Amino acid sequence: MPGPFLSYLRVYEPLRAFDGPAGAAVREGLARGAVRPERAGRRERELCLRATVHGRLLPASGSVDVLVLGGEGGEPFVCPLDTRPRAAAAILGFLAEEEAPALRSVIFGTSERSARRGAEHAVTELGEGAAHVVSAGWTVPLPWFALVDPEERQVGTGTQRRVWWRVPIAKAITRAGRAERLVRENLGDGGPAEVLAETRGWLERFDRRSIVELDYGGLVDLLDDEAIRDDESAALVQKALRLLRAGDPDGAAECYAELREFWGDVAGRQRDG
Repeated sequence: MPGPFLSYLRVYEPLRAFDGPAGAAVREGLARGAVRPERAGRRERELCLRATVHGRLLPASGSVDVLVLGGEGGEPFVCPLDTRPRAAAAILGFLAEEEAPALRSVIFGTSERSARRGAEHAVTELGEGAAHVVSAGWTVPLPWFALVDPEERQVGTGTQRRVWWRVPIAKAITRAGRAERLVRENLGDGGPAEVLAETRGWLERFDRRSIVELDYGGLVDLLDDEAIRDDESAALVQKALRLLRAGDPDGAAECYAELREFWGDVAGRQRDG
């Protein structure tokens, strides 16, 4: 069974960022053993489905799964999946947007008030911190590509098919800020500029020694090997930014049209399936 059709932006903080009582669950997760990145989406889906089977809206509290980078002879970098508070935030978003008939069909007999109260409590489990993972369904938000170097793309093949980039967080924050200013000056405050501002603000909440990872996640199951090989999304976003900087918005629009066609075709498989 394929993983959820989600892409991910993740932050891996150095282990020392989880010192103290607030990081105990993260250190316990590390001691249990890290989840492989290509398994992360399936793991989260399993936890949410198990909760549903037991009549709960959210996974149980007290346990945190983690992804890990490095650690051989040096300090590991750890990304808590924060599955429970992220699921809770999704429920709150759903409750804020959907109409009552849809609510009744989803919350399994639980009152809207009870569902909201439970989700709000779960979100507070993050304390003053932020979730280390954000995700998007059926596509990769194009502003995310402004954070990465196209030449540093990594591709996994065989049974561990993946597409991902990693970048030091300080560099990602700088790139997001530059791209945001450029987009605001040329295209206004909405859309991409807003996404870049939100992403930069999110990244600024983490340790400056952290690593940012952009991962296609389950979207690789919608792309064959040729499509992955020919994908130039990151390069096209960087080209569009260069064209904006050079005063060529028409050229930037052509890049956007090519990107929209590629990712529109990927998202269209939601309807086909």
